Amino acid sequence: MTQRTRRMCRDTAAGAVLLIGTAGGCTVADPPSDPAPPRRTPQQHLVPPAAGAGGRAEHGFTLVASGDVLPHASVIRRAHTDAGGTGHDFRPMLAAVRPVVAKADLAICHMETVYGADGHYSGYPMFKSPPEVAEGLAETGYDACSTASNHTLDDGIDGIRRTLDALDAAGVEHAGSARTAAEAKGPAWLRAGTAEVAHLAYTYGTNGIPRPAGKPWAVDLIDRGTIVADARAARRAGADVVVVSLHWGTEWQDAPDRRQLSLGRQLTASKTGGRPDVDLILGTHAHIPQAYEKVNGTWIVYGMGDQVAGHMYNHGGAHDPRGNQSSIARFTFAPPARPGGRWTVAKAEFIPQWFDPDTGRVVRLGATTDPGLADVRDRIRRIVLSRGAAEDGLVMAE
Repeated sequence: MTQRTRRMCRDTAAGAVLLIGTAGGCTVADPPSDPAPPRRTPQQHLVPPAAGAGGRAEHGFTLVASGDVLPHASVIRRAHTDAGGTGHDFRPMLAAVRPVVAKADLAICHMETVYGADGHYSGYPMFKSPPEVAEGLAETGYDACSTASNHTLDDGIDGIRRTLDALDAAGVEHAGSARTAAEAKGPAWLRAGTAEVAHLAYTYGTNGIPRPAGKPWAVDLIDRGTIVADARAARRAGADVVVVSLHWGTEWQDAPDRRQLSLGRQLTASKTGGRPDVDLILGTHAHIPQAYEKVNGTWIVYGMGDQVAGHMYNHGGAHDPRGNQSSIARFTFAPPARPGGRWTVAKAEFIPQWFDPDTGRVVRLGATTDPGLADVRDRIRRIVLSRGAAEDGLVMAE
């Protein structure tokens, strides 16, 4: 680790919602008078060049990323039980992936929901999660989360503020939503080894909830021109690597849809001075694992699936176990051969995982000997490699 979504699947066949206190809804309120904490800029945490070197001594880094954290009612109840009936503890759910996440130089998650307060938490359809989720993510080793999703406005500006406040308190950076216009102007700046990494995040929409009047900066929506402009601005500001998280795609569809394929091609083809503007694309939202693919020399993860979610039911109302299957992406970046060149992916890996909704635990599947789980692992592997990623060097890891 560094120094430091309205169409949704029901948690039960009956579509039960956990409401502790008052029901969740979409309220729009002004942000607090106190300004949001200032975001770091790359110049604020650059290290000096190594002694005797002609410039900064570069070395590579590993980046891991995982899919949607989507606390349904059953997940909230499990975290309450794991906390001994007082508060919520999400650390046990994620314990199995901590060795992978914490070992990485940079770890990025996707926080799909916003946080509630004072015990007023809910699952589907208007999510308000306990703020202790942020602590669980931090303890697992996550350095940053994308926060742009179709559920970002489930509780208006107040929900965004509570979420980002909790992530800040836990020491987890964030990109994709904002409390103020000033905060929305730049990416999340992250240090990985000697590299300055800019993290940007966008969502296809917000379930029909309009962005608050006068506050279009509250959540970033997918627009090719905006993404390219933001990536170029980050590069000018000092980013060695630009990572873009996209909440996109068609739910329950194994294959990336036409918009994913088209936008992926456009973003990876965009260059400035011969150098790609985007170095990695991380996809979420589909609820199920989707393929990895190297396009125009840049890796795209179309969909990682749900890392944490309750029992999932598809749009036909049937329980669909694919909704608890996902992958962790791990990319090892190597420094450029010459100053100003591109940081390249020297090694690409994926780690299959499964969330057991009955026990409320993430299970790594890479080395499983359980026949049933081996079938799940092999299915994830087939999907991840379905667009020829193995030929470009992607391998399964444990």
